[in-house]
Amino acid sequence: MITEPTFPNTIQTIEELLEFTGKPSELVNNKVISYLDEHCRAFIVKSPFLMISTSDASGFCDVSPRGDAAGFVHVMNDRQLIIPERPGNKRMDSLQNILSNPNIGLLFLIPGLGETLRINGKASVVRDLELLEKMAVNGKRPLLGIGVDVEECFIHCAKAFRRSELWNPETWMDQEELPKGAKILAAHAKLPNVDEAAVGKLLEKSYREKLY
Repeated sequence: MITEPTFPNTIQTIEELLEFTGKPSELVNNKVISYLDEHCRAFIVKSPFLMISTSDASGFCDVSPRGDAAGFVHVMNDRQLIIPERPGNKRMDSLQNILSNPNIGLLFLIPGLGETLRINGKASVVRDLELLEKMAVNGKRPLLGIGVDVEECFIHCAKAFRRSELWNPETWMDQEELPKGAKILAAHAKLPNVDEAAVGKLLEKSYREKLY
């Protein structure tokens, strides 16, 4: 269900927004293309990680990560690509959203590189065995794939990565300072007799045995 924003003193119109931000440069206005050229293809081949943005029919949004060996996203031609759907938690948030609303946004990352590649288009849930077999790993093909008909491609600048220093190891926290996924999951799930240690064992078993 979509609700109205509750923050005070918000911007209400695009015209009002542009008064604050100004208009993009000619370079920015002209950077969007509608197909996967050689530069986009080369970027995707080197990328081991992307974020997928989808929403359901009501507009409720979701962002989900996908990762594998660099080049795991299969470029079919200059208008289409397919993302393998590896084993996960079976919530299938992205796939369920796609079935009710095909609009999709992708953000490709390459470790150490500040610029990212953004791709927008229309998505389908693919079960074609011939296509999926091309993305098999260790003899295991993905159960399904996310096919994307490309509508927009463009490079996003590196300012966010430079401000955050994401790729600078000197800014990374020590392991003991990091949030503990098992602890958070146990606290949120609130299942009887399932504590942080139990969840941790389940996660490690899944990471060890169910990547593919």
